[in-house]
Amino acid sequence: MQPIVSRKAPKQLLNPASGYLTGYSHTLNPYTGCSFSCSYCYVREMPVAKFRREAWGTWVDVKEGASELLHKELVKAKKKGPVTIFMSSATDPYQPLEYRERLTRSLLETMAQELPDFLLVQTRSPLVTRDMDVLLQMKDRVRISVTVETDLESVRKAFTPGAPPIAARLRALDKLSSAGLDVQAAVSPLLPSSEQFAASLASVVSRVCLDDFFMGDGSLGKRTERLGIRRIYEDMGMTQWYNRNAYLHVQEQMKEHFAEDRIFISQAGFLP
Repeated sequence: MQPIVSRKAPKQLLNPASGYLTGYSHTLNPYTGCSFSCSYCYVREMPVAKFRREAWGTWVDVKEGASELLHKELVKAKKKGPVTIFMSSATDPYQPLEYRERLTRSLLETMAQELPDFLLVQTRSPLVTRDMDVLLQMKDRVRISVTVETDLESVRKAFTPGAPPIAARLRALDKLSSAGLDVQAAVSPLLPSSEQFAASLASVVSRVCLDDFFMGDGSLGKRTERLGIRRIYEDMGMTQWYNRNAYLHVQEQMKEHFAEDRIFISQAGFLP
């Protein structure tokens, strides 16, 4: 189903980072709303979603005039100190609408001209490979973090049926890495996976970040509990994965395939 699309002129694009992202100076969200509509998305529990009449995932606001506004804000912000940007904290910059709108690409082009000190691009979409030409212009100042929560398609379909297939994300990581870009696989949030998960990630990246609901949802797992995610685990007969120690098993798997200094846990893996 296509989302309801609105167009709005933002007053501000670069917002001060806080909480989980205190290592950054700013966050940047090209869109408001996200049609991937992941079941566990913590944004569902934030005011931007809770106080909207339409259900999360059914609407997206496109920020018009964004590239021009971003240029002005970058010039101003850089005069005050280092500018480190997390894109994006409350949407996916490469959700399906980006194919048509090319809004995220326009922001990257602006940043390539007015370079921030560091940019992290967080997405779960293979569409990010479309913009490798611009990303390569910022090569030493950008990291692309691609979410790969599991290697099991059945699990992906249960938790995030609207998100891209796992195989496509792995191919995207391989392509980005082969181009010489700084990339990581974000196992965030960590979902049930097979014993081959670590090996499949190690075949395409050399850096991985593990996070879960208890460390990463901003409320020690309480937001996730309110969303009823436990029921999905119960329906799949995988409740053993819904606990704060589940990541330790996967971490041990990763140690067999990654250098220890390339395995990051929770917040540390997303910092500049």
